[in-house]
Amino acid sequence: MTPPSPLRAAVFVAGGAFMISFAAIFARLADVAPTTSGFYRMVFGSLAFALWLAFRPALREGFGQHWPTSFVVGALFAADIWFWHRSIEFIGPGLATLLANFQVFLLTAIGVIWFRERVGWRFASGLGLAIFGLWLLFGREWAALTGEFRLGIGLGLMTALAYALYILALRGAQIRHTQLRPETRLAQVTICCGIVLGILNLVEGHGFAIPDGQTLLALIALGVFCQVLGWLLITRGMPFLPAAIVGLLLLLQPSLSITWDFLLFNLRLSPGQLIGIALALIGIYFGFRAAARQKPPAPD
Repeated sequence: MTPPSPLRAAVFVAGGAFMISFAAIFARLADVAPTTSGFYRMVFGSLAFALWLAFRPALREGFGQHWPTSFVVGALFAADIWFWHRSIEFIGPGLATLLANFQVFLLTAIGVIWFRERVGWRFASGLGLAIFGLWLLFGREWAALTGEFRLGIGLGLMTALAYALYILALRGAQIRHTQLRPETRLAQVTICCGIVLGILNLVEGHGFAIPDGQTLLALIALGVFCQVLGWLLITRGMPFLPAAIVGLLLLLQPSLSITWDFLLFNLRLSPGQLIGIALALIGIYFGFRAAARQKPPAPD
């Protein structure tokens, strides 16, 4: 496959970030339980992958292999989705997405502790800015926040942890099984994640009924555009761009999610909180730069 030009690669990443910026919005618009919306995100994502594999025979090579590894990765992704969709319910799509992107700090911290990787001033600066931004957002008025809002913040940070573990496991799986194409692995992970979320949905006592057309369209968009097309565009363009450019382009996701939350769900923030969001986004960018410089873990 011919590598895309830098401009085209940037368009791929920006387009993918734009698509996945709607993920939290579609989850909010779906009138079903959080776990149910996560399950259908994987169902429709799996169907989209099935069509993709049907028309791309080369991607089917190795599809029947390494499913136990993909199940572990999918279970971690299910945890990410479970926490995140609940956080959206309590604090809204924009802030839940912002907190989920704190995974860059947790991912780097895991690398430092587990793999003894080294970090520099970018990580320290980014972490400091992000923590101060969080304090401006939530810390100054913590006592005035409702219990549900505090729970949503905690769930957002748990999303970041689950997301970091998911990325680490996915990266390790790709290193160990280099013969499996990233698109094929993502298809396996999506199916496994759907199985886990489907079981959790039954345990929680929720049904699988889709109540109306708006919910159906939101769930299809969540699975097809956010779960499949958005991430395929990002993974197509990322290898051909400098880390600094990728980091800036990926910031479109939380930035746009907050914008959509403001436009669609009347998110209102004080000037101090807006400054907090800006500082957190700058901190996330520095954190991404630090994570991008890490060497991937060696296979066992």
